[in-house]
Amino acid sequence: MMTQISTPNTTAAAPSLSTQKRKIQKLQRAIVDGLEDVKAQDIVVFDTEHLSSLFERVIVASGTSNRQTRALAASVMDAVRDAGFVKPRLEGQDNGEWIIVDCGQAVVHVMQPHIRQYYRLEELWGAKPVRLKFGTVKPIVTKPSPSAKPEVSLKRSSAAKKGVDEAFPSKKQVKAKAASRKV
Repeated sequence: MMTQISTPNTTAAAPSLSTQKRKIQKLQRAIVDGLEDVKAQDIVVFDTEHLSSLFERVIVASGTSNRQTRALAASVMDAVRDAGFVKPRLEGQDNGEWIIVDCGQAVVHVMQPHIRQYYRLEELWGAKPVRLKFGTVKPIVTKPSPSAKPEVSLKRSSAAKKGVDEAFPSKKQVKAKAASRKV
């Protein structure tokens, strides 16, 4: 008698996996856009797929004040909702020093710099963050030939130096100018 072994259909699972990845990327993009809209600082995204089964992304960002951290959390909530995801849950909004926005597959930590430095979540969630394209598209940089001169010098021009000297004269220059007016 022959037994028939059924093998799993791998072609059916592949599209759902790619759509899941695209959904996570869409959520991640919505969160980062919401943070950028309110000028979040030091946005870092970590892929925690291999660390936790509860969520796949951890996003850490800083705000300069309680008011800005609250605005960042509200902006993330709006951006996630506008992208078609369920309404995120908030924790810590009353204090405003560290606000956690639970977006399901992604968790956002909006912190003030001193709180972020103290807890160092970057060390907890991984040393290698996910690379994102922030803001506008970065231009392609080509290496110049060795014989080519650089287009822009980093040194200040003499005109710029003169402008600084006129705007902020030294005591010696002020005395010399005053002496020349008296003559």
